[in-house]
Amino acid sequence: MTYLNYSQDLLKEKDAYWTAKEIQQQPACWDKVLSNLIQVQPSIDAFLKPILAKPNLRIIFTGAGTSAFVGESIAPAVCAKLGKRVEAIATTDLVSNPHDYFQSDIPTLLVSFARSGNSPESVASVDYADSLVKECYQLAITCNEEGELYKRCSGTNKFALLMPPETNDISFAMTSSFSSMMLSALYVFCPVENFKLQFEKSMAATESLITRYDQIIKTVANKKYERVIYLGSGIFKGLAREGALKLLELTDGVAVSSFDSPLGFRHGPKAIVNDKTLVILFISNHPLTRKYDLDLLTELTGDSEVGEIIVVDAKASEEHTGFECLFLSGMENAEDIFLLFPYIVCVQMYGFEHALAINNTPDNPSSSGTINRVVQGVNIYAL
Repeated sequence: MTYLNYSQDLLKEKDAYWTAKEIQQQPACWDKVLSNLIQVQPSIDAFLKPILAKPNLRIIFTGAGTSAFVGESIAPAVCAKLGKRVEAIATTDLVSNPHDYFQSDIPTLLVSFARSGNSPESVASVDYADSLVKECYQLAITCNEEGELYKRCSGTNKFALLMPPETNDISFAMTSSFSSMMLSALYVFCPVENFKLQFEKSMAATESLITRYDQIIKTVANKKYERVIYLGSGIFKGLAREGALKLLELTDGVAVSSFDSPLGFRHGPKAIVNDKTLVILFISNHPLTRKYDLDLLTELTGDSEVGEIIVVDAKASEEHTGFECLFLSGMENAEDIFLLFPYIVCVQMYGFEHALAINNTPDNPSSSGTINRVVQGVNIYAL
């Protein structure tokens, strides 16, 4: 059995086995997640429908690090779908400034994402919300049945949605956990006609991407770009942030990464671009948004300053010349929420390959040992 076109023996030698396996296994994980969601849907509906019916409901998506970026990636889509106040606020913000973010008199559904559910901020956010919001509801979407968050969200006004066990990544970096929690949240909060059928196209496109473009991604990663910029509009901006973090984590900070929206990038951040810079650009399928994405692409190629560009897109276009293009077969007419999944696997693969290119160990990337799988050393104080 090989993962990302590497033998298991070689991956173990490079301390990269679990990261490679957990990236490649995602389509299979998603199939299990979806089957589980369909099975438990009556219980989810019984909990959520009365809450979502409240006209002044506030929904907060939260988590720490990668888990926070699940919320950032889906909040715009959920807001548009539900027509409600939907915000993505990291637990690291909620815990340090709870009185700035929680509003006592506004009914609030706090949706917590967590791989382990043992991060101090994850637990504290649940407790702070209960203390500060008069009408508070809690939904935990987590990968660890033994985690503190899962245990805390099984009482009154609370619901815990558990992912399949293989999504609780063993590797340092969150991969299967991120995408599986994102899938669960979209299924719950963005009901789309024929969701399963449409998502099956996402799975097929991801499997195709892994086998079709692994060598291209490896070739670019082996150039060891010093700066990597991830760009995406709307829901893809949160995904770009996760891509930037994944590279920082897996390369132990050797590769400097950043993120932005294509329009926002022009307003100063573009100064980072030089011939040692790689830009990874997510292209939207929405006809209006797509125009802005392609405009920046035209500008970057016209400037002739950037070292290289990788475009991830579901549609062929005449603008796609002179740089690497990763096309997603069968996704030309897909809603953007279904592009999130193959897009994130693309950048996970890039981070993995860049780590190997600089001889870092993806499964345990922190050479100093000061960055941990579950954050340590955080003090939680009473309100």
